[in-house]
Amino acid sequence: MNTLHNTNLETVYFAGGCLWGVQEFIKHLPGVDSTEAGRANGISSNTTGEYDGYAECVKVIFDTDKVELNTLICNFFEIIDPYSINKQGDDIGPKYRTAIYSKQPTHLTIARDYISQRDDAAKVVVEVLPLTNYVASDPEHQDRLTNFPDDYCHIPHALLYKYKID
Repeated sequence: MNTLHNTNLETVYFAGGCLWGVQEFIKHLPGVDSTEAGRANGISSNTTGEYDGYAECVKVIFDTDKVELNTLICNFFEIIDPYSINKQGDDIGPKYRTAIYSKQPTHLTIARDYISQRDDAAKVVVEVLPLTNYVASDPEHQDRLTNFPDDYCHIPHALLYKYKID
């Protein structure tokens, strides 16, 4: 798709544990134009070593003519444990926290509304915050599970490829 001329593209950032699996899952969702592995809301521009407060995340560019943000959030909740603080699967630590970040206040409102309407809203610990900064991950982390499908992933294989069309 030619993203340069599509005015219906918007960007949101999903943090859900190890970014390899989150990217692999999200990139196959209908309406997703592109994804990029990265880190959000930390305190440095460093992409190696310590995370300096960052959450592993996936930058998601989606076409609003093809998918609503609310649908993407619903899909995201399929692959996370929304009650777990700083832990997804075997991945433990603040960099594995769950979150939805955006520069657009309307996206944050949609995310907060989605969570508040859930029956389990009081137990959900997913951060919903403005994106303060973002750093793309190094090339070896981009599309990692596409390039190395046998690498570790905390998301069950059947769920990981639920929306993939061959």
